[in-house]
Amino acid sequence: MKGIILHGGHGTRLRPLTHTGPKQLIPIANKPISQYVLEDMVQAGVKDIAIVLGDLHPEKVKQHYGDGHHFNSKIRYIPQPQPKGIAHAINLCAKHVGDNPFVVYLGDNLLKGGIKDFVKSFEISNYDAMILLRKVENPSLFGVAKFDENGTLIGLVEKPKQPPSSYALTGIYFFRPVIFKMIERLKPSWRGELEITEAIQLLIDNRYNVGHRFVKHWWKDTGALEDILEANRLVLDELKPQIKGKIEVNNCIQGRVSVGENTIIKCGSIVRGPTIIGDNCIIEDDAYIGPYTSVGNNVTIKRGEIENSIILDNCFIDINERITDSLIGSHSTIVASQNGKPKGYRFTIGERSKITI
Repeated sequence: MKGIILHGGHGTRLRPLTHTGPKQLIPIANKPISQYVLEDMVQAGVKDIAIVLGDLHPEKVKQHYGDGHHFNSKIRYIPQPQPKGIAHAINLCAKHVGDNPFVVYLGDNLLKGGIKDFVKSFEISNYDAMILLRKVENPSLFGVAKFDENGTLIGLVEKPKQPPSSYALTGIYFFRPVIFKMIERLKPSWRGELEITEAIQLLIDNRYNVGHRFVKHWWKDTGALEDILEANRLVLDELKPQIKGKIEVNNCIQGRVSVGENTIIKCGSIVRGPTIIGDNCIIEDDAYIGPYTSVGNNVTIKRGEIENSIILDNCFIDINERITDSLIGSHSTIVASQNGKPKGYRFTIGERSKITI
């Protein structure tokens, strides 16, 4: 089975972070979102993978993944210069797929438990396509499945005002090459895109065999800040504690905490889990790193309180205040001024920002 990871889109809901890189490279628990996707495919035995690149700093994606060797996979890159839709991106991969079955995985999606069992199920089935569905509270935000009275899948509706069910498409699709014939028949939607839901609907309408499976564990589409922070919490909930750095006093660490190499947690500071701190960091001067926080590499935090946040690499924070529910881009600096003492801050800060508060 071949694999396709979709790594395009402009990430407008995550600006300014996405002015300097694709949203799929934003880290969750110190690992890029799309790396979870790649590792999930590899663990399922899908190792020949095409990554479809958008026009937002594609060189950063290539730099991180290379030819796939370090991830036990073979990666090729296929450009999609304009965001013309998921079906258009898939169609660009026809040569990569050949006559093989394949799985398409949106690079900003996370799925607990992975796709291994679904890959096996599709390989032994006679399905022409198979979709993964998850029950959600707000189905009108997604593509939604429609069933008849017998529970048979009869259609898909994209972001309906009146959803026919509570089951959303998860952004993970299994296909055989017949899907390319359906894509060739598509016309752009009102968004100017070729919609994969319409291609699957054509399969259903033409009596091809379209199956579905229900996802039992959590699934996250990380398209907005709140989704990224929630995904960070979900992943950190399963964090295995590991201390590779130096902890000056044992009671500096409380709960499940992972500390990287050459990191120093100095006396007086407190790190409360679940929290992950990368390599070559310094936490000092009575700093408090609270639950559900991910701190990247080469970060210095001298004072203040940080909870439920993601701090990217090479940041410097020195304030005597509280930061919560924040996403702080790499190489950013937040320092205290001498004026005023507000009680808390919430930030979404792009790369190489500097803030004095």
